[in-house]
Amino acid sequence: MSTKHTFPERTRLPVESGFSLLEVLIALLVLSIGLLGLAGLQANAVAFNHSAYMRTQATNLAYDISDRMRTNRQAALDGDYDHEAPSPAPACGSAIPSGTIAERDIAAWHIALSCALPNGNGSVELGADGRLTITISWDETRFEEDGVAGDDVEQFVMVVGL
Repeated sequence: MSTKHTFPERTRLPVESGFSLLEVLIALLVLSIGLLGLAGLQANAVAFNHSAYMRTQATNLAYDISDRMRTNRQAALDGDYDHEAPSPAPACGSAIPSGTIAERDIAAWHIALSCALPNGNGSVELGADGRLTITISWDETRFEEDGVAGDDVEQFVMVVGL
């Protein structure tokens, strides 16, 4: 005798909903836009950090020449340190010429400017009131196109008493 087993009919479960391909693609799109935003922020942070570094170098070099002038005060008061920015600026690593202390200080300062700052140059002016105006300029362009320097020239001016 054969017995027939009957199994109860399976009830269909409702279709499970989960991540569909469209939801995954939208999530990837949102993630990629966020990562592009972070990359842009990082690029700006690097540029601003480089600019701050250049300003720090300019500040240190301005204090350097003012300290040299205070050390050789009489020559500074006589106007031996007054000069315009040379054109072109001396190359980094140039030899310091012989001459007076003021001439050697100025030459060493210009060489330090060209070594520390891209296209770095500077001038010093002693005013009638005994105040020094030290002007330092450099090229802030980080990437040059076709080997031509950019037009982004920064300038730092410091006025101190002698």
